[in-house]
Amino acid sequence: MSAPRIVVYSRTTGFRHDSIPAGVAAFRELAAERDIAVTATEDVDTFTAALPGSRAVVFLSTSGEVLTDGARDALRAHLARGGGFVGVHGASTTEYDWSWYGENVVGAVFDGHPPLQDGTVIVEDRDHPATAHLDERWRVTDEWYDFTSNPRGPGVRVLARADETTYSGGKMGADHPLVWCHERAGGRSFYTALGHRAESYGDRVFRRHLLGGLLWAARLSEEA
Repeated sequence: MSAPRIVVYSRTTGFRHDSIPAGVAAFRELAAERDIAVTATEDVDTFTAALPGSRAVVFLSTSGEVLTDGARDALRAHLARGGGFVGVHGASTTEYDWSWYGENVVGAVFDGHPPLQDGTVIVEDRDHPATAHLDERWRVTDEWYDFTSNPRGPGVRVLARADETTYSGGKMGADHPLVWCHERAGGRSFYTALGHRAESYGDRVFRRHLLGGLLWAARLSEEA
């Protein structure tokens, strides 16, 4: 039986995060620990060809328009057949011209952020592989993304939110989701707004957060 396979996609046509190489390395290492094969690419044709048969695709701080029409069709088909999606940080700054992606794949669209600073994440749901290891309050340094609309709603499971009282410049108020999951497009979608800094990808707590999201989206975890 062949090893399960994932695709890590990090193409950018907008802002490019310096942390992308560290993120790719982290996903390779985490996958290797679980005997998961990885195709990491920024080439849209390679991405499209690798999706069939993959358990999940990771959009790692992608930005701007990164998909062709054929790649969009491939992503739709991947999710429709139960494949998983993991969006990390800049994934919500991607495919602005394709509303279906923002609404049904990520679940929200980026709307700016204050300067990089320390703040506190409030963990709402610890019955998920991405958050089970976290305390109720998680201190991190990140960009604290705001979104054009609140993703919380029917079918969306919010796992963690920002405590805007612990940093400056937040625009969403007391209910500011940062991490959530859903199955709007058929397959499992997991999104975390965290992951701006390269240093985060070497942090064992953040790496476990990413691994939990990946295993859940790829249906490789027994936890719900």
